[in-house]
Amino acid sequence: MSKTILITGASSGFGRLTAEALARAGHTVYASMRDINGRNTAAAAQMTALAGSEGINLRPTEMDVQSDASVKATVSKVIDAAGKLDVLIHNAGHMVFGPAEAFTPEQYAELYDVNVISTQRVNRAVLPHMRERKEGLLVWVSSSSSAGGTPPWLAPYFGAKAAMDAIAVQYARELSRWGIDTSIIVPGAFTKGTNHFAHASRPGDEACADEYDSGPYKGFGTQVQEAFAAIVPVDADASLVAKAVVDVVDAPFGKRPFRVHIDPTEDGANVGFTVLDRLRAEMLHRVGLADLLKPRSLK
Repeated sequence: MSKTILITGASSGFGRLTAEALARAGHTVYASMRDINGRNTAAAAQMTALAGSEGINLRPTEMDVQSDASVKATVSKVIDAAGKLDVLIHNAGHMVFGPAEAFTPEQYAELYDVNVISTQRVNRAVLPHMRERKEGLLVWVSSSSSAGGTPPWLAPYFGAKAAMDAIAVQYARELSRWGIDTSIIVPGAFTKGTNHFAHASRPGDEACADEYDSGPYKGFGTQVQEAFAAIVPVDADASLVAKAVVDVVDAPFGKRPFRVHIDPTEDGANVGFTVLDRLRAEMLHRVGLADLLKPRSLK
């Protein structure tokens, strides 16, 4: 059954691949991005052309996840146009790269706003509609870094992804009695098919960063990137993440996996999250709240 879907951060990488895959699967996809008349003009035009050439319902849509007004306006526009919103995909995010100390507090705040707080803005605009309908699906694009082996130089980004993952887990429990489903997609490291490293921000405190680069960590950034590249299989395809999202969206209510791992580097997150999610589930069983572990159909 065709669903109406809103995805954040759809101009490139996982977001764009997922938006296109979902539209090809027969869904109506609002592929949101900011600055659609500026830096993302080309991406929006390419999506529009693709929709026309393939006859799919892919709609590039302006939305700045850092603006409450923009989020509210876009969500209202989508619901008014489609009459419903079935699926929300939290994909928007930004990476930084460098020694943790060299990032200013303001940079940390900006990063958490994009990667974490933005999900709250969008949820507060979307969830009243889903709760009224007593159905819906939230898909969160997390990161294997939250439970797997990770290198340094990515601490602010990894911290933000871990925070988003923790919030996603609790939202799942708080929405299950409303009939709203949740799946968390956990990609590992992909060095092709995304622009994470190419678009990563650098430390604002250049003097501090230079101290690291001229001391015992000289050349460490290159070492990290080469190490990443060395463990990612040559056939690792970022479109596997998009396929995983399509499979989740197309799965029947109550049968969707809580987590899906797509990790070509096998950093161990599948093991780490299995243990962590089991511990959390057992606590809910102990306190008599086990019903929160599965969404309840109210239709």
